[in-house]
Amino acid sequence: MQIYKGKSVFGGIAMGKIRVYKKDENQVKRQKIEDEEAEISRYQSARDEAMSQLQELYDKALREIGEANAAIFEVHQMMLEDEDYNESVENIIRTEHVNAEYAVAATGDNFSGMFAAMEDEYMRGRAADVKDISERVIGILNGAAGAVVAADEPVIIVADDLAPSETVQMDKSKVLSFVTVHGSLNSHTAILARTMSIPALVSTNLTSLGDVDGAYAVVDGSAGKLYVEPDEETMKKLQQRQREFAEQKELLETLKGKENVTLDGQKMLLYANIGNSKDLATVIQNDAGGIGLFRSEFIYLERDHFPTEEEQFQIYKQVAQTLSGKRVIIRTLDIGADKQCDYFEMEKEENPAMGCRAIRICLTRPEIFKTQLRALFRASAFGKIAIMYPMITSVEEVRRIKAIVAEVKAELDAQSVEYGEVEQGIMIETPAAVMISDLLAEEVDFFSIGTNDLTQYTLAIDRQNTKLDEFYDPHHPAVLRMIQMVVENAHRKGIWAGICGELGADMELTREFLKMGVDELSVSPGRILPLRKIIRETNVSQLCV
Repeated sequence: MQIYKGKSVFGGIAMGKIRVYKKDENQVKRQKIEDEEAEISRYQSARDEAMSQLQELYDKALREIGEANAAIFEVHQMMLEDEDYNESVENIIRTEHVNAEYAVAATGDNFSGMFAAMEDEYMRGRAADVKDISERVIGILNGAAGAVVAADEPVIIVADDLAPSETVQMDKSKVLSFVTVHGSLNSHTAILARTMSIPALVSTNLTSLGDVDGAYAVVDGSAGKLYVEPDEETMKKLQQRQREFAEQKELLETLKGKENVTLDGQKMLLYANIGNSKDLATVIQNDAGGIGLFRSEFIYLERDHFPTEEEQFQIYKQVAQTLSGKRVIIRTLDIGADKQCDYFEMEKEENPAMGCRAIRICLTRPEIFKTQLRALFRASAFGKIAIMYPMITSVEEVRRIKAIVAEVKAELDAQSVEYGEVEQGIMIETPAAVMISDLLAEEVDFFSIGTNDLTQYTLAIDRQNTKLDEFYDPHHPAVLRMIQMVVENAHRKGIWAGICGELGADMELTREFLKMGVDELSVSPGRILPLRKIIRETNVSQLCV
């Protein structure tokens, strides 16, 4: 028996044979050609075929994992349409009189190296995307069919790493689990595994994939372990755990329609985080009490132009109507840092996580902000919409927001446009906001604590830097004390306080949050019922003894 350790993406137990996923090796040889224009035409045909394939992948991903997660294939299409990329390929063919495969490979290497050298984390991530699209075009030029997982039965997929296009093309009915040597908890493989609710590991310490291909194995997603050819005693223990997981899942289904209330009567709201209206089905399926975080920036990230007021209005209206009276908290656009939009034409920043992002863009570009606010207020006539403003650091920022909101409401009144009562809250995700939360509470209707950024700024650790994982501690006493302070200051002023960051779904802290008096947790839809179970089994008065 061999035991390998990785980072847990999603819990549960998966048992079956390992199938090692091997990429097609696109061998590229430099060849002299006589007719450069014919070779360019050959490249253009391959590029068009790649565009068609990417559109098919987008459509497939849209059906299976939602619009926000499918957006990567739109990004790949835009990269293939990039003038600089295409001019580079054609220039190499013309000036060096070489075949298209070589020109694409050289361009891919050059652009990938350029992105990899950038300081911005998001832009460095584009290096892998350029490689992916270049490999796709080369494969088409070579006539390669592409790597596939050939299996008659469901298998555990083990790979060095998996690109978005590779995971989407797999037959999900044949995938028991994903295990990769590389990759991060925010990789596309990780997102897909969470969406499919299957056990998965990344950054696993496998050294030779060939040694495990075809072996029987067990993935323990909760413990972050891969057991290859487990012995009889270990197998019995893992089978028992698998039965326990299945029983827990059945029990969770019985909690649908039940209240989120502790044994001693303390209630907590359980809301869902979503990235797009396409995610609404999972919100309803998992019995969420509302939406605690609608990431409106995806409306911007999925386009190559500023979304119009009408485009936004239709999306917000659909969400409000679908949730039929349940609270829908929509975060105003949170562009910047690791989420970049080319058409915003932002200046390059040395430290984008600390730069012009979120509310700072809205306050310095009020025309963009007012368009979104008009759409939000118009949609509020069709449901219970609340608005949440990110990255607040001062009372003055809140007052500037209020002044712009007053202008928007005055415009709507003048045009006889109806709108409803709209709660307005802020995200607490900076230490500055925590320390003045008593003052901020006098200005708003609610707080939502964004623990991802709050942890990053409190610990001075870039949460995107996997090399610092050993230092990144979301349970740090400083973070927990800050959450406690925010909740206490909110309650003193008569407003509610929730958590919408990843920490909200951390079931090791659920009872601690109840003890603190946190009013609401907003999490991925699949976490709603497990949290409800913990809440209903807890007696808070006993925790406080």
